[in-house]
Amino acid sequence: ENNMQIVNCTSPANQFHAIRRQLKRDFRKPLICFTPKKLLRYPTCVSSLKDFTTGTFQELIDDNVKADNVKRVVFCSGKIYYDLSEERDRIKTDEVAIVRLEQVYPLPVNQMKAVLKKYKNAESHFWVQEEPENMGAWSYVMRVFRDVNLQYNGRDEAASPATGFSKMHNKEQDEIVKRTFAGIKQAETVK
Repeated sequence: ENNMQIVNCTSPANQFHAIRRQLKRDFRKPLICFTPKKLLRYPTCVSSLKDFTTGTFQELIDDNVKADNVKRVVFCSGKIYYDLSEERDRIKTDEVAIVRLEQVYPLPVNQMKAVLKKYKNAESHFWVQEEPENMGAWSYVMRVFRDVNLQYNGRDEAASPATGFSKMHNKEQDEIVKRTFAGIKQAETVK
């Protein structure tokens, strides 16, 4: 009933602005911040000084790709964004837009609708998460955002949030990333 806010920020500046927003508001609601340890020292998880001194909290961060080229829209939250972004850079495609959901609750439905309208040529829409299907944000997003048929891409349902084996976890993570880009045209390699 909108009695709290849940964020999963993918940049230091957006995390700063989420906390700043919390302190500046004239009402009080609990703020829950998911902050994975991986991003503390991750080389591409950085913000410029200007990012901290200007702007506000972004509930959703749209991608910076040419909308007409996009064939697949991928919604995600948290650190999996970096795995997806690195794979997209590796295969050099501009057919996938990766949209970061920075505020999971309340869900920014109107912003999500605006993103889908922007990528009108998209043929498929995914929700990607690294958590098992019965965990993470998927079950909530699926119930609240019914305007589009999002395809789920993540781990199968499980009793535990993690396998406990890093090799198995990494193998499953690679499979999630590969499935996200399956069927997408890759750039021609220069010979």
